[in-house]
Amino acid sequence: MELLATLRIALRALKVNKLRSVLTMLGIIIGVGAVITMIAVGGGAQARVEEQIKSLGSNLMIIVPGSTTSGGVRLGGSSAQTLTEDDAWAITREVQEVQVTAPSNRGSGQIVAGNNNWSTVIQGVTPEYLEARDWPIVAGRGFEPQEVSGAGKVALIGQSVAKQLFGDADPIDQQVRIRKVPFVIVGVLDKKGQSMMGQDQDDVIIVPLSTARNRLFGNPQGKLRRVGVISVKVRDGQNMKDAEDKIRELMRQRHKLQPGAEDDFTIRNLTEILQAQEASSKILTLLLLAVASVSLLVGGIGIMNIMLVSVTERTREIGLRMAVGARANDILKQFLVEAVTLSLIGGLLGIALGLGGSLAIGEFAGWRTNLSPESVVLAVGFAAAIGIFFGFYPARKASRLLPIEALRYE
Repeated sequence: MELLATLRIALRALKVNKLRSVLTMLGIIIGVGAVITMIAVGGGAQARVEEQIKSLGSNLMIIVPGSTTSGGVRLGGSSAQTLTEDDAWAITREVQEVQVTAPSNRGSGQIVAGNNNWSTVIQGVTPEYLEARDWPIVAGRGFEPQEVSGAGKVALIGQSVAKQLFGDADPIDQQVRIRKVPFVIVGVLDKKGQSMMGQDQDDVIIVPLSTARNRLFGNPQGKLRRVGVISVKVRDGQNMKDAEDKIRELMRQRHKLQPGAEDDFTIRNLTEILQAQEASSKILTLLLLAVASVSLLVGGIGIMNIMLVSVTERTREIGLRMAVGARANDILKQFLVEAVTLSLIGGLLGIALGLGGSLAIGEFAGWRTNLSPESVVLAVGFAAAIGIFFGFYPARKASRLLPIEALRYE
């Protein structure tokens, strides 16, 4: 009951100077709103990175060909054709940390289904590709062994291609033409979303590697088993760096590279890349949060300033209360409750501002935001702590006034 009475007195005192109270709360309102908005933006960025890691597949590395030189001109990465299917199978066989490898070739072309057509990515893969990428089939089936070995004209399609060619109709067992070659759709892949480069991973059609080589991409003499990419999935719990070093050593042996010679291939550890991106995102979130917290500190200084002014203005009132029996502890609690009340009311209004700001950023800027209840509780708790910290000194000063001197104050 004593606390409620103190709260009523504090609210009554704040109502006396409404405009001043609102202006004092403004710093807390902006601070809490900024903190909530920055946490939401940072959380959205981290969630996006986590989705990208999940969409790529866990513990994934890819091996691509190195560069080649023509007429003294280096043509850049992946310009050489140095990888083979045998390289992929050797990695699986000789590197114990590796769970599965998946050689693949990539191209593009026009896909025709009835009166609809769509230009998309064409991937020639082995069945291990879906395991390496953690990419389940949501409808239909995968490739049969005889289809893989016999260059069967069957295909799996991504969600984007299925939508463009078939709309809401069931694509299973439907016939399409890929580069004028007839294929039958046997399965639909689960949705993957965008890659870390912003590309739609679902805009793809997948065929057996032997089919892509023999029927779609051509089969140049002497390059019967060349591939463009080898995807490597490392077993859970294994060290990615150790696996990468062993794969590099094995590949150099297979390609007969002399000591000191440059690799004719490149190993990209996608998990490390995305983890570095996630760490950068967390650092950026902390930086934004620190900047937003400055507003809360400014708001706290404003509360201290106004409470000191309030103590000065109400010196005679304090002396009168002490003269009729109020203890120093009662005066301390009164002014401390006033400061905390200012902070909490400002914090609640700041929550509304933060929620509105997060929604506005998501709607108009197109940024993903992820607002958690913990961030709201944290912001309000921080606002209350600001009120207690910056309100304690004015409250302590008021409680230490001598009644006689306070009553004489003009």
